[in-house]
Amino acid sequence: MAHVRYLADDALEGREVGSWGERCAGEYIAGYLRSLGLTGAGPEGSFFQPFQVQMGSIVGGETSLVVSGRPVAFGEEWVPFGFSSSGSIAAPLIYGGPGVSRPGSEDDRFARLDIEGRIVVVEASDPHGSGGATLASDPHFKASTAAGRGAAAVLVLLEEGAPLPDPSLERRPSVRIPAAAISGSAARRIREAALAGQEARFTATLEPRMVEARNVAALIPGVDSTLADQVLVIGAHYDHLGFGEEGSLAPDSRRVHNGADDNASGTAALMDVARRMMEASERPSRSVLFLAFTGEEKGLWGSGQYVKEPLLPLGNTVAMINMDMVGRLRENTLTVYGTGTAREWPALLDTLNARQARPFVLSHIPDGFGPSDQSSFYGASVPVLHFFTNTHSEYHRPEDDWQLIDAQGLDRVAGLVEVVSWELAGQGPRAALALTLVEGAGAPQGSVRPGDPGDAPASPGYGAYVGTIPDMTPQDFGVRITGVREGSPAERGGLVAGDVLVAMAGKEISDLYAYTYVLREHKPGETVIVEVLRGDERLSLTVVLGERR
Repeated sequence: MAHVRYLADDALEGREVGSWGERCAGEYIAGYLRSLGLTGAGPEGSFFQPFQVQMGSIVGGETSLVVSGRPVAFGEEWVPFGFSSSGSIAAPLIYGGPGVSRPGSEDDRFARLDIEGRIVVVEASDPHGSGGATLASDPHFKASTAAGRGAAAVLVLLEEGAPLPDPSLERRPSVRIPAAAISGSAARRIREAALAGQEARFTATLEPRMVEARNVAALIPGVDSTLADQVLVIGAHYDHLGFGEEGSLAPDSRRVHNGADDNASGTAALMDVARRMMEASERPSRSVLFLAFTGEEKGLWGSGQYVKEPLLPLGNTVAMINMDMVGRLRENTLTVYGTGTAREWPALLDTLNARQARPFVLSHIPDGFGPSDQSSFYGASVPVLHFFTNTHSEYHRPEDDWQLIDAQGLDRVAGLVEVVSWELAGQGPRAALALTLVEGAGAPQGSVRPGDPGDAPASPGYGAYVGTIPDMTPQDFGVRITGVREGSPAERGGLVAGDVLVAMAGKEISDLYAYTYVLREHKPGETVIVEVLRGDERLSLTVVLGERR
C-alpha cells in the first residue's frame, strides 16, 4: 500500500506518459528494485528502456491565416490543430456545413460538395445534435474526411465560447492537410467568407514535440546453467491519464486522475513479487525480468516498444505474466486472461489457487489478446496470463484513489502471482515448467479495450466487426496487425499476423484513427477490399464484414 499511495499521490499529477510525474514514478520503481538487489536490464546496465514518443506539436513562426485580404489574429482568433500537417495554401474557401455526411438524409449537402483543392470551412458541432463528444463533432475526423476527399485544408469553426485548442497537448496522429480551429467573431467572418466563395491564404508550420518515455527493466538472473538464458517476464504498466481529457470517462474534468487501481495496484504488486522472490532462500533457475511499462494508456506503447526492441531475446521468453487493475477485489473473484494461450495454464492455475489459504473464484478467459500489455507479447507468440479484478465506477475517473484499494486482496493477488512465477522460473529441486504455446487462443468478441479498431465491444455507430488485433504503437503509415481472431472475417479473408493494413474500401488506412473511421462507415454483411503490405508485396484481400455480438 505504501507503493500505491506514492504512485497515486496528487504530486505525480496522474503519471501521464512523457510527463515529469511519470518520470518521477519510474525513478521510484527503479530505485526500489535496485534496493532489493535486482540488476538493471536496460542499456549499459541501467534500469530503463528509453524511447521517443510524440506528445503534441510546436507551432513555428511561419504560420498565418489571411481571409479576403484580412489577417486573422494568431493565438487570439485561431491556431492550427496539433494534428495539422505543415503547408502553405492559397485557394478559394467553400462552406461545408457540419463537415460530415448524413447518409439517407435529403439534406446531406456535404456529400455532394466538390471540395477538392479548396479550403473547406466546417462547423465544430455535431449535426445530429446528440451532444457531448462524438465522432461527428471530432475535428480530427472532420479533417481526415476532408483530406480523403481532396481538400487543400480545413478550417473548423468552434462553437461560441469554446477555447482554442493547445497544439502541444494533441495526442492524435497528423492528418495529410493543414487544419485550424477558428473562434469568436473570426468564426462568423470566415463563415460568411466561405459562403461567398472568397479566397484565403493559410500557412501552417508545425514540428512534432518529442519526449522521452521509459520502461523500467530489472532482472533476477537465473542460476541454472542450462536455463538461465530463458526468461520469464512479469509486467505491469505504471502510467495513467494525467489530468484526464483523452481516455478519461470524466472528459470535462481537469482534475488529477491518480489511477490508484489503474495501475498503481499492478505496479505495486509487481514490486512486491520482486521482493518476495529476492527474499526466497534460493534464486530462480530461469531469469526473471520485471518490466514496468509506460504508455499503456496511449495504446500499449511501452510493451509494444519492448516487443519490437527486446532487451533480452524474445525467442527465449517462456511466458509473460501481467497485472493490471488488481486492487479492487470483489466477491473474491479474480479474472485471468490468456488461460488458453498455453495448454498447461488451466490446470496449473487451478492447482496453485487451491493451495492458497483462501482460494480465489477464478474466472478463466482463454483469450491471449485483451485489455493490457500482455497483448503485445501474445502477438509475438509468447504464452501470457493477465490478472485483473475487473472495472468499477471509478475507472478512468479522478475518483480512482488509494483509499478504495483492497489491501488484503491486492496482497493475495501478488501471492498467487508469486507462486505461479516460481513454477515457471524453477527453484532448486523444483523443475521449471515447460509451456506449450497455443496460437490463436480466442474468446468472445468484446473482450478487448473499448476503442481498439476492428475489435471493440459494440457501441452505437461503431461499425462492423473485422477481428483484427492491431499493433497500437505509432507507425509511419498503416496499421500493423499483431494477430487475427480465430473464425473472424479477417481470418476468412486471408489476413495474417504481421500484415500492415494500408487501405480498405478504397480509402487509405494511414493510422488507427483512419481505420476506425472507415469501419464506422460500413455495416455487417458488406464486402470490402482490404489492401495489405506483406513483406515486399501489396496484396488485395476480400473481407465480408461481420457483426459484433
